[in-house]
Amino acid sequence: MAETYNFQAEIQQVLDILVHSLYTEREIFLRELISNASDALNRVQFEMLTNRDVQDADAELAIEIKVDEEAGTITISDTGIGMTRDDLINNLGVIARSGAKAFIQAMKDSQNGGGADIIGQFGVGFYSVFMVADKIQITTRSYKPEEPAYVWESTGVATYTIEEGTREARGTDIVVYLKEDAKEFASEWKVRDIIRRHSDYIAFPIYVGEGEEAVNKQQAIWRQDPKEITDEQYNDFYKMLTLDWNAPLYHIHMRADVPLQFYALLYIPGGNDLGILSPRKEPGLKLYARKVLIQEYNKDLLPEYLGFVQGVVDSEDLPLNVSRESVQANRIMANLKKTLTNRVLTELKRMAEKDRENYLEIYEQFGRFIKQGIAASPTDRTDIEPLLFFASTRSESPDELFTLEEYIERRVEGQDDIYYIIGEDFHSVSRSPHLDAFRQRGIEVLYFTDPVDPFMLMGLPDYKSHTLRSVDEADIDLSTVGQAVDEETVRREPLPEDTFTVLRDHFAAVLGGRVRDVRQSKSLTGSPARLVSDESGASRQMFRINRLLDRDYELPVKVLELNPRHPLLHNLSGMLQHDADNPLVNVVVEQVFETALLQDGIHPDPSAMAARLNLLMQAATGTPVTELDYEAVRTPAPEAAEVVESEATEAEDDAE
Repeated sequence: MAETYNFQAEIQQVLDILVHSLYTEREIFLRELISNASDALNRVQFEMLTNRDVQDADAELAIEIKVDEEAGTITISDTGIGMTRDDLINNLGVIARSGAKAFIQAMKDSQNGGGADIIGQFGVGFYSVFMVADKIQITTRSYKPEEPAYVWESTGVATYTIEEGTREARGTDIVVYLKEDAKEFASEWKVRDIIRRHSDYIAFPIYVGEGEEAVNKQQAIWRQDPKEITDEQYNDFYKMLTLDWNAPLYHIHMRADVPLQFYALLYIPGGNDLGILSPRKEPGLKLYARKVLIQEYNKDLLPEYLGFVQGVVDSEDLPLNVSRESVQANRIMANLKKTLTNRVLTELKRMAEKDRENYLEIYEQFGRFIKQGIAASPTDRTDIEPLLFFASTRSESPDELFTLEEYIERRVEGQDDIYYIIGEDFHSVSRSPHLDAFRQRGIEVLYFTDPVDPFMLMGLPDYKSHTLRSVDEADIDLSTVGQAVDEETVRREPLPEDTFTVLRDHFAAVLGGRVRDVRQSKSLTGSPARLVSDESGASRQMFRINRLLDRDYELPVKVLELNPRHPLLHNLSGMLQHDADNPLVNVVVEQVFETALLQDGIHPDPSAMAARLNLLMQAATGTPVTELDYEAVRTPAPEAAEVVESEATEAEDDAE
């Protein structure tokens, strides 16, 4: 007797959307059902590597599709793993909540015709059949010899039924009762056409009707001679593998006999937005042993920083009875990883040198991964360094990038180090006060504006014996580097030493523990102040790394350098001399400090400056000093700030 079950609430929403939404590519339901059948065949094939006690052990691993135009049905059969009662409930009645919700939102956001890019990519591929079906009937028998057959049936509403049924052989039959406006799919010609376009490279034969020959090529394209494969075929296989309808940026087809025999077809996707819209739920390559799928997501064939690479690896040297766990520790796997990694890096390096435009397209999408490799895989550092590109003070736009090699070839006289600046984006770092002295002397500075750049620097202390140094380091001496400073650019005499000392002491008193020290700058020309670091090494950027990793962090406590020639400091010094109690002086001091934080890209809350800026604009436009609301912009007392310094110092010590 049939038992009735309720679909999980999220599935009911999915079904409602599918049943009441028409998409121009409704044919994808067949692609999804064939893909599910292929998965079932892969699973039983893997099971039989170590277990021959299965139902119908000698049955051909194949998919069969029959249509009945008169009845308006299409039947998809396989000899795969089959399902038990519990499998039917768990596989067809339940779906991961996060996946369902993401699918529902994506469908709502999608326009007509977008279903093909969405369905099947959230674990809801099976339910796409309800776009064309009034009713679905599934008869299935598990590979376990003692398990009976079951029949699952649903009309795509809130419930489904399960009862014992009759099926002699292992596997699954899915009978799709087509809607009146979907009867076109009950045509062998239509089915064959869909298979050729969407499922041609399924690894198992697909028979249609009474035909004795498989409709699909079922060729392992990665085992074919690359000379015999067209770009269109490569792209078609990629789309079938990933369901990414954009063409890949690049592919690498490898065949080797020594020191081990293997085949590999690797792809660099067209974009890095593989999130919820990707059928590849996690990074990793498909691993086959003699065309038998061993692992869907093998993460041991490429280093983590190349995790964006998609594809297939098939080895003749992996033992067929290998378990998933032992594959990871196998020496053959280590050799495979080394060979694959070297080939990918070699191809990328060749592109960077010979085909720069196309390489930079890859770098735009996946440069962040490559940079991570510098710190995460020190043994690959020499191979990765030529793949790094950065904008610099020579760049006309963020898209004009240079290599480290090009940088060192352009060093000025007396320059040995490589200088860089870290910031939020191209335009903000290009206006940084740290660049004043470097620009005056014609010294190029690299722009590190990617959030992962501080992490990259942990593995890149130097390049070809040239030390990488941040322009905000306090002890940089440029006196013997590049051209001499043009004295004509100096428009104002510096503040007298005693006058500057008074101003400096006032800055120190107002800012307290928020700065490590206040001192005169020897390099600033166009800016009133800058923040410099007197720490060395990665600890200087630990707060940026922790911020990238979404960890708790404290802002670094830096040294504030003041430009004694700048008109703002001359004016401020005059105000301090004539009216030391003028509250506007402290407001300007605070703003000078926070502007320096902002220019370094480390201000924790830039919007907090709004009230102070409004007050300063009021003063600049004529509001009497006595009528300004200073309480609205009051900052914590220096004593409170000292606690921040202590905490920050402890955090830096821990990081070191």
